[in-house]
Amino acid sequence: MQPFDYVRAGDLHAAITGAGAIDGSAFIAGGTDLMQLMKEGAAAPRHLIDINGLPCTEIKVLPEGLRLGALARMADVADDPDVRRSFPAIAEALLASASPQVRNAATIGGNLLQRTRCTYFRDPAMPCNKRAPTSGCSALRGDHRLHAIFGGSEHCIATHPSDLAVALVALDAVVEIEGPGGPRRIPALELHRLPGDLPERDTVLEPGELIVAVEVEASAAAARSCYLKIRDRASFEFALVSVAAGLEIEDGVVRAARLAAGGVGTKPWRLQAAEAALAGQPATPESYELAAHAIEGARPLPMNAFKVELLRRAVRRALLALGGTP
Repeated sequence: MQPFDYVRAGDLHAAITGAGAIDGSAFIAGGTDLMQLMKEGAAAPRHLIDINGLPCTEIKVLPEGLRLGALARMADVADDPDVRRSFPAIAEALLASASPQVRNAATIGGNLLQRTRCTYFRDPAMPCNKRAPTSGCSALRGDHRLHAIFGGSEHCIATHPSDLAVALVALDAVVEIEGPGGPRRIPALELHRLPGDLPERDTVLEPGELIVAVEVEASAAAARSCYLKIRDRASFEFALVSVAAGLEIEDGVVRAARLAAGGVGTKPWRLQAAEAALAGQPATPESYELAAHAIEGARPLPMNAFKVELLRRAVRRALLALGGTP
């Protein structure tokens, strides 16, 4: 691990100003991902700013929607009875993440900003464009069983690891950001970047910017939602394929559908064609089957081609779990 300076930020202004003043700065809260990266040599910030003292820990479920402070702990959000009732996909995604010990420490904002679990990214001995730009992508010709079938480029095919981000994308969440240029709000769908020719940039955040909250509007689809995660082992494992689904059903007809997938894209992947195929259709297994087969745009490689069919089955299974008529 490389040497670094450490400071505790007393308020939001101090945190943002401190990050902008020193190159190589990084924010730290739970540290469950960043400390691993530093120990593995995949990250080497020179200046750590501890933001645990900032007043961003709220968990508020109001009639109009949900507001989560960026420093709310994953375990606290997952255990909140109002979140479980009105936004079950979010609670289920959090409970499917990591381990109880990690969830007790990890924060909502940090979860959204965690780096990929690609083994080549986390091994400094291997070429990786995300860690060392222009060095190459080892996964393209190496072991890519766990890698993306959507959104990849010739420079990177690493999957995004967050379960929570998939649920937030499905439910049209908005991410609230503060930074040197002032506050801004970004749809969760737009927070993460496709790798393109700049795979080292995971998000659209600018230097010194900090996530302070996440908001999700209340809706019938959010209340009737779920998160399904398929993985190689039952716990403390990242998704091979995951699906966040939400349905609004009225008089036996799907009025609106919300679908996003994880474990398959270089960012949380919204399944818009499947959503469109469901809208206005009867809430029946036949409709869910058609929606599952409406998924388009996959570009698998030999070792991860199985994810195409696995994703279809996961979508169908999630919809069936939600979708009997009232």
